[in-house]
Amino acid sequence: MSHSIPHSFPIGIDPADIDFMGHVNNASYLKWVQAAVISHWQRIAPPDAVAAHLWVALKHEITYRKPAFLDDDVVATVLLEKVQGARAFYDTVIKRGEDVIAEVKSSWCCLDAQTLRPARLAASVVERFFPKG
Repeated sequence: MSHSIPHSFPIGIDPADIDFMGHVNNASYLKWVQAAVISHWQRIAPPDAVAAHLWVALKHEITYRKPAFLDDDVVATVLLEKVQGARAFYDTVIKRGEDVIAEVKSSWCCLDAQTLRPARLAASVVERFFPKG
């Protein structure tokens, strides 16, 4: 497969994201990654595919590099690595300016929105994420 289209997703840090040490709680990163991946899907997939499919996370592996704070401007950049059957594999880099604050590898399962069973995406949908050339 060729390289996928990266997706930048600005993150708003809420006071509820801040933990007892004054920085973003680790659990908030999971919320951010989910929002960024779903935003990527909704931006690139055709509307009928978005309506027909749901995504659930199977696994997240997060490497925390630096803390984030309430007033930080943070952006998650999502990159779809590959799609295998009903599974999709993503790399997400969360940055404050040029500083990488976290790197996330995650896998997701595509579900049929009606049956809630795993569903393979049509090749024409997957190809939209991996343009040729």
